[in-house]
Amino acid sequence: MAANAGPEHGLRTPLEGTKAVPWDDTAPIPAPLKLITPSVIQDWVDYNGHMSESCYLLVFGDQSDAFFRLIGIDEDYRAAGHSLFTVQTMIFNLAEAHLGDPLDLSLHLIDADEKRLQIFHSMHHRDTGELLATGEQMLVHVDMNAGKSCPMPVELRRKVEAIRQAHAALPVPAQAGRNIAIRRN
Repeated sequence: MAANAGPEHGLRTPLEGTKAVPWDDTAPIPAPLKLITPSVIQDWVDYNGHMSESCYLLVFGDQSDAFFRLIGIDEDYRAAGHSLFTVQTMIFNLAEAHLGDPLDLSLHLIDADEKRLQIFHSMHHRDTGELLATGEQMLVHVDMNAGKSCPMPVELRRKVEAIRQAHAALPVPAQAGRNIAIRRN
């Protein structure tokens, strides 16, 4: 699941070039979604001997890319001039991941409206179940030609709403909606 450099642009996701998954209205929607299960590779390990902080976001980004393909966003969608952009991210690093550790990721769509999605990633150690990190992101649907946000097309919005409804019964994670602050007495 390592990102690769390509001649067209710098960072590439493992799913780059993969078509969106055909949507099946009759298929149950898992709550939360389990989209990727990478293991920590050498390129993600830093001088402290554990997964580097930037690589938590890299892995969450790879899961977001899998989510995009689930709802119909792929290279063809982007070539037509639209995409989802991340506008805010909050990561909680809760425990260390080390070289070779198998990771179990999940994605919870907390909320969505016509232009925005609030998603929440959880990263557990696949063998021990220990929660290693969480990542919360606000995504906005963008018209890349106009350079501004815009409503999602009806078909994309329908898929997002189906997932949001399937995830509505999940408890809101403890780390969701938090901000950074030095709390003083």
